[in-house]
Amino acid sequence: MLDLGIVIASYNTRDLLRTCLRSVYASHGDFTFEVCVVDNASSDGSAEMVAAEFPQARLIVNAENVGYAGANNQGLEAFGFTRVSSPRSQTPRFALLLNSDTELPPDALARMLDFMAGHSDAGIAGPKLVLPNGSLDLACRRSFPTPEVAFYRLTGLSRRFPHSRRFGRYNLTYLDPDQVAEVDSVVGAFMLVRAEAIAQVGLMDEQFFMYGEDLDWAYRIKAAGWKVYYNPEVVVLHVKRASTRQSPRAQVEFYRAMDTFYRKHYAAQTPWWLHVLIVSAIWLRLRLEQLRLAFISTG
Repeated sequence: MLDLGIVIASYNTRDLLRTCLRSVYASHGDFTFEVCVVDNASSDGSAEMVAAEFPQARLIVNAENVGYAGANNQGLEAFGFTRVSSPRSQTPRFALLLNSDTELPPDALARMLDFMAGHSDAGIAGPKLVLPNGSLDLACRRSFPTPEVAFYRLTGLSRRFPHSRRFGRYNLTYLDPDQVAEVDSVVGAFMLVRAEAIAQVGLMDEQFFMYGEDLDWAYRIKAAGWKVYYNPEVVVLHVKRASTRQSPRAQVEFYRAMDTFYRKHYAAQTPWWLHVLIVSAIWLRLRLEQLRLAFISTG
């Protein structure tokens, strides 16, 4: 049985994708893996590059951009995972969602698989992600955006008081970035998921086009009884937003995803007055982004 199925969803990141794939195929360790690249209608020759330079990779080429969740689901299905919960079939033991703008050290995959072997309760794990300037990618360990946490984020309190255990929960900025921690979610840029957990909850929810789908998947996997871990003993480079910079709608989708996640998981249990505050705050930020996008397109 294959140990690891790696899914890389790509959109107009040809050169970064090449670097990512080179680092993946330079990995060493006692495990087996295959890669599936899902190209979301790139116009920069990404798919042609993969076909020419990495013929050992599976390649799915979409005629249109189906979104991050949709593309990852296509890759997961190529490895035998199913969209709804079902008894586990002959899939890889683990699936890895990996962004095309990441670069792995040679031992990253082996050490992350060893971590999962040592934590049988882990449904998901992610490494420490660092940006090109060496700073921590704050998204690599997060709390779920509960109404309270979302309020602190939307009002700026999380940025103003990053070391507060109350206000700093969105990106867990009060935690030591070099300590292993159980968290609510890691980021989809490098999300290692156990096959049994996927079999229980199914694939990503495609009502999230861009952003939020990794949080939602982690939420459902935790609700099924699994734990999510941040493992900073493995460090991975993340260029960050290489694909979303190509999409003017990225920030609009961020707030749309926040609204979708809130309504799906929290709205029914939220007091009406807090519900009005949260929905209004998200709507205002979303509307401002839409106006900004309209101004750019006409200017």
